[in-house]
Amino acid sequence: MERERTPRRLMELGIRLHLAGLSLSNTVRELEKFGVERSQKAVHDWVHKADLQPASGASPDHVALDETVIRINGQQFWLYAAVDPKTNEFLHVRLFTTTTTALTQRFLRELREKHDVKDAVFLVDHAQHLAAALQRTGLRFRPERHGNRNAVERVFREVKRRTSSFSNSFSHVDPATAETWLRSFAVWWNSRN
Repeated sequence: MERERTPRRLMELGIRLHLAGLSLSNTVRELEKFGVERSQKAVHDWVHKADLQPASGASPDHVALDETVIRINGQQFWLYAAVDPKTNEFLHVRLFTTTTTALTQRFLRELREKHDVKDAVFLVDHAQHLAAALQRTGLRFRPERHGNRNAVERVFREVKRRTSSFSNSFSHVDPATAETWLRSFAVWWNSRN
């Protein structure tokens, strides 16, 4: 039996619809309007297999840096995000099991590999591990609770709003799948402009 393939454009539409906020069941219903009958799992797998990543090569003046708690199968994980406050776009996103200076340094190393941030001023809250990691990596930072640092807070509010449809928790997925969805969401978020 020959396997039926979904046209690429409709797969991309399904991914965008889901990342834009449609549930998997509503995304499946929208695709049915185009004569495409796929399961919710198929759409979920499209998002996961697309392995979308925020684009690299940015050179921002400022970077809003923060972390927030995300629950996966009842366990607490830390979502780290770096956001360009001028554009409100994700520069980098990563999920860790805890929050430490060493993991923050790892996040910053990955960020530096993707973007030119050596001259940027990092805007952080008063979390000591953020300041310590930035100092150790030789990056400039400024504690700031309002102003441009709010860019990362706006992004986190949207992530929390979206994950509230999962009861602010990803259930029945492994952390790698949740991180893939979060990276894909970051790509969708950045493409809105």
